[in-house]
Amino acid sequence: MADEEKTPQMADTPTAPAGEAAKPAPPSAPGDKLKGRTTTPAARSAKKAAVDDDESPLMGRRGWMGLAWGAFTAATAGCLAATGRFMFPNVLNEPPSQFAIGFPDEYGQGVDERFKDTFGVWVVRTESDLTHEAPGFYALFSVCTHLGCTPNWLSAENKFKCPCHGSGFRPTGVNFEGPAPRPLERTRIVLAEDGQILVDKGRKFQQELGQWTDPESFLQI
Repeated sequence: MADEEKTPQMADTPTAPAGEAAKPAPPSAPGDKLKGRTTTPAARSAKKAAVDDDESPLMGRRGWMGLAWGAFTAATAGCLAATGRFMFPNVLNEPPSQFAIGFPDEYGQGVDERFKDTFGVWVVRTESDLTHEAPGFYALFSVCTHLGCTPNWLSAENKFKCPCHGSGFRPTGVNFEGPAPRPLERTRIVLAEDGQILVDKGRKFQQELGQWTDPESFLQI
C-alpha cells in the first residue's frame, strides 16, 4: 500500500539493565594529558612526598652542622673568658690588713668605733686589762664568734651586742650571754716609729688559747 511505505528502522541502542546506574568514565592516567601538564591529586601528593624524602637528609645535616657550630662557639667563648680573667684579674678594693690609727692622745677612755666600718675593728682605751694592770690599748675584731655577724656597741649598756642571735660581750671582748662560744678576737696593736698606733689584722689573738698575754695583743701607754 502507498501510505504504508516502509521507513528504514534504526538499530536498537543497547541500554543498561534496569536498576544499574551508568558508571563514570575512569580518570585519565597522569600521562594522558602530558601536554597540558595536568596531574591528578594523587600524583601531586606522591611528588611532594618524594621531594620531602630527598630533602630530609640535607636538613638533618644542616641541623647537626648548626649544633656543632654552636658548641664550638660556646667552647671558644669560655676559653677566651678564662684567658681574660687570667690576664686581667678582678681587683678587690679591700682595706689593708695593717694601718695606722693616729696618736694615743687622740683617744679618750672607752670604745672607739671610727674604724669599725672601714677596717672591721674597735679600738679600746682602758685603764687596766684582764691580763695587764697598766693603762693601754687593744683592738677587737668586729666579728661575732658565733656565726660571724657584726655586733653593735651599746654604750648605755656597756657591752657589745650581736643583732643576729643575741650574743653579748663585755668591753674586754669576753662573752657572757647568748650562743657565742668564746670571746671576740684581738688583733696585733703596736706603736710605730713615728709615734702612731699601728693595728695589724694579719695577727689574731684568742683569749681561750691564752694569747691575750702576748705583748702585741695589748699596747701599754
